[in-house]
Amino acid sequence: MKVALAQLNFHIGNFEANSAQIIENIEKAKKQGADLIVFSELSVCGYYPNDLLERREFIDQCIDSVNRIALHCNGIAALVGAPSINSSPNGKMLFNSAYFLKNGQVESIHSKTLLPTYDVFDEYRHFEPNREFNLIEINGLKLAVTICEDLWFNQPVFSTFGRENLYSLCPVEEYSKQNPDLIINLSASPFSYNQAKLRKEILLDNARKYGIPIIYVNQVGAQTELIFDGGSLFVDSVGNVVCEMSYFSADFTIIDTERLNEKHIIQPEISTISKICDALVLGISDYFAKTGFKTATLGLSGGIDSAVTLVLAQKALGADNLHVLLLPSKFSSDHSVDDAVKLACNLGIKYDIVKLHDIIEAFDKTLAPVFNGFAPDLTEENIQARVRGSLLMALSNKFGHILLNTSNKSEAAVGYGTLYGDMNGGLSVLGDVYKTTVFEIARFINLYSEIIPLNTILKPPSAELRPEQKDSDSLPEYEVLDKILFNYIEMGKSPQSIVSMGFDETTVYRTVLMVNRNEYKRFQAPPILRVSSKAFGFGRKMPLVAKYTI
Repeated sequence: MKVALAQLNFHIGNFEANSAQIIENIEKAKKQGADLIVFSELSVCGYYPNDLLERREFIDQCIDSVNRIALHCNGIAALVGAPSINSSPNGKMLFNSAYFLKNGQVESIHSKTLLPTYDVFDEYRHFEPNREFNLIEINGLKLAVTICEDLWFNQPVFSTFGRENLYSLCPVEEYSKQNPDLIINLSASPFSYNQAKLRKEILLDNARKYGIPIIYVNQVGAQTELIFDGGSLFVDSVGNVVCEMSYFSADFTIIDTERLNEKHIIQPEISTISKICDALVLGISDYFAKTGFKTATLGLSGGIDSAVTLVLAQKALGADNLHVLLLPSKFSSDHSVDDAVKLACNLGIKYDIVKLHDIIEAFDKTLAPVFNGFAPDLTEENIQARVRGSLLMALSNKFGHILLNTSNKSEAAVGYGTLYGDMNGGLSVLGDVYKTTVFEIARFINLYSEIIPLNTILKPPSAELRPEQKDSDSLPEYEVLDKILFNYIEMGKSPQSIVSMGFDETTVYRTVLMVNRNEYKRFQAPPILRVSSKAFGFGRKMPLVAKYTI
C-alpha cells in the first residue's frame, strides 16, 4: 500500500487555510497514486486550541471542515485530526480524534486514549479518554490508529507515579492483540532540545517491542510558545528508520509499505545548537505570520542577548522588517555602542541612537524631594531600565512594531530583570535559553564569518546600569548557575540532591531561593518560545504566594 505522509504547518482556528492545504495535499497524493494520506493530530483546527474547544461554534466549524475535506476523498483515503462529539451521556463532551475519510464521507472515527496532563499539556480538561480499539481495513491491510500516545506513554511521569494510577489501557498494547499490519500515529509533539532523541528512541522501541511497522506524522510550525519540529517517520517492524522527513519545515512524501528496501531517507544529524536556532527562527516567524504582524523592534545594547536575538529575528523576518534602538546611558561603554552599530550594519538593519542622560536626569530631579536623604541604589538602576522600556514601547506603538524581549532563561529564573523595563515585550525569544547556551549560539552564528562583533562575545556580561557593573557582581558565574538551574528546573531535583552532585551548598540554596522568590516577575513576562522540556510560562504553573521549603 502507498501511504502519503503530509507534515504541515497549521494555524489554530484558521479552518479555511488548514482545510485548503489538507485538500491540496490530498489531491497531490491522489495524483501520485497513494492509497492513504495521513495528517497530524488536530490538523483541522490546529494544536492546541485550549478553551476554544469549549465553544460550540468552534466544534461545529471543525466538523463542517472534516465533512468538506471528506468530499475530496474519492480514489484515496485520509486520516485527519479533529475533535469529535462524545455521544455518551457520561464523560466530557469531546474526543481528540482521527477521522478516517473514504468514498467521500467519514468512514470511522478513532480517538485518543492517553490524554497528557503534564507540562504544557492539559488535554484531560477538554477530552474524554477513548476505550474502544477498532482497526481500519484498507487494501487488505489492518491498520491501528493512535494519536501521539506511543510517544508520551513512556515519559518520566509514569515511572514516578505508576502507569496504573493514571490509565488502565495502553492503546498500542490493546491494538497489538488484534495483530495489525501497521500502526499509524497522528502526532503534535513539540520540540525540546533535551528530549529530541528520546522521542525517536521511543518510536523505535515500540516498533521492536510489538514487531509492527509505525508511521508517525508530526506537526511542524509554531503556535505561540509551542514549536513543532516535524521529523515524521516510517519505522519498520524491527526498528529501522525507513523514511525520516525534514525538521522545522513542511514536507511531503509517499512510502510503499511493501517495498521497504527501496527507500531509506535519513535526515543528516545536526547539532543541538543548530536545532535550537532553527526552532527559535521558526517560532519568531510563525508568531508574526499567525498574528498578522510584520515588523519588530528591540533594544540593541551591544550585549550578547540582544545581539543573538537580533540575528535570529533578521533570519525570521528579514532586515527590512526590523528597526532597533540603541539606548546608551552614562554607564554604557563606547565599545557597547560601537558593537551595537557594527552588528546593525552587518545585518543591514535600521537603527537610531537615543541617549538617556537627559531623561534620567529629569527623573532624578523630579524624585529628589521624595528621595531626599536616601543614597542611590537599585531604584535608580530600575528607572534606567524602565526608561529604556518606555522608549522601546513608544517605537512599538508609533510604527506598529512588536517589541522582542531579549532576556535569557538564566536571568528570568533568578529575577535578574526589571518589570516594565527590560522585561517588556510581546514575545520572549531567549526566555527558554540559558546564558551559557546564548554564548554557544553566538559562536555558532559566527562560525563562518564575524556577524556578531567578537567583543560582544568576549566581554563580561553587564546590564550597564552602574559604573563597572558585571552580572557576576550579583549572580554566580553562569557556568555554575546554569547547571544548578537546569537540575532544579528541567530535571526537578531538590536542592539537597544538587548539592550532593558537588555544587557549593550556599550557592545552590541561594540560587533556588532566587528562583522561588521571583515567580511574580515571571508571571508578568511575555510569552516565551519553548525549546526545552520545562520552560517558564503555562508549562510550569507555580503559585505566587506559596511559602517554599528548601
